[in-house]
Amino acid sequence: MPNHAAETVETPAPSPVRLDDADRAALERIRRINPRANPLERLPDVRPARLPRHVAIIMDGNGRWAEQRGFPRIFGHRNGAAAVRETIAECGRLGIEALTLFSFSSENWRRPSDEIEALMRLCVMYLEGERDALVRENLRLRVIGRREGLPEEVVSAISAVETATAHLTGPTLCLAINYGSRAEIVDATRALARRVRAGELDPEDIDESAFKAALGTVGLPEPDLLIRTAGEMRLSNFLLWQLSYAEIYVTDVFWPDFDTARFHAAIREFARRGRRFGGLAHGPAPD
Repeated sequence: MPNHAAETVETPAPSPVRLDDADRAALERIRRINPRANPLERLPDVRPARLPRHVAIIMDGNGRWAEQRGFPRIFGHRNGAAAVRETIAECGRLGIEALTLFSFSSENWRRPSDEIEALMRLCVMYLEGERDALVRENLRLRVIGRREGLPEEVVSAISAVETATAHLTGPTLCLAINYGSRAEIVDATRALARRVRAGELDPEDIDESAFKAALGTVGLPEPDLLIRTAGEMRLSNFLLWQLSYAEIYVTDVFWPDFDTARFHAAIREFARRGRRFGGLAHGPAPD
């Protein structure tokens, strides 16, 4: 049985990279979105052009983390919120353009009612408590998933923070709440069908771009990197369309223990990989 809490992260000694035109272009894009970002200071051994623009995370293991310590499962979710704050802050420092967090799936309604109620209260507390910080950090909030079925106070808290951050120009924090990718695909299909029925869209004009525009993540770059904690090797109905070409990084560590060092390890692993997108192999260029 792995000891998740004891897992260590080996951090190589940073060796500053030499920048090329692609790196300089990436830095210009990063600083246009978030002028305070400084990826060269945070990860001097990773070329800016190899940083992911969009990171998606399945934050797994909160309940097991608490149970290992003899606490109720909700204790793990509360501690997981601290890891959320740390990860959001580090994304800002690195200049990552979008972060999508799988916060509550449409399948999570099968959990015990007391855990669900506690999660909904925690959701409201997080949204209300972080609103000013998001505005201060120039972070836009987007929430994907069906609003139907969520408690009224959760929907109100979501709407309030979305409204408060709608005018901001910085990175995007995307929370998947009451989200299931199959449901999202069904909803997108229905939206396109309604447009066809209304005479606004020719069926022959429905292509990947039109379908992508009907998804909740419209306007965001597709995720480059998917991180899943707690060692599970599945997508769990998360961003099935959007993750088609994402690199997948799985760690055994439970989400409350996922700190900046472990996040950096995931970024370094991503930067080392060669992404082919169906073509010939092109590994990372030498430094």
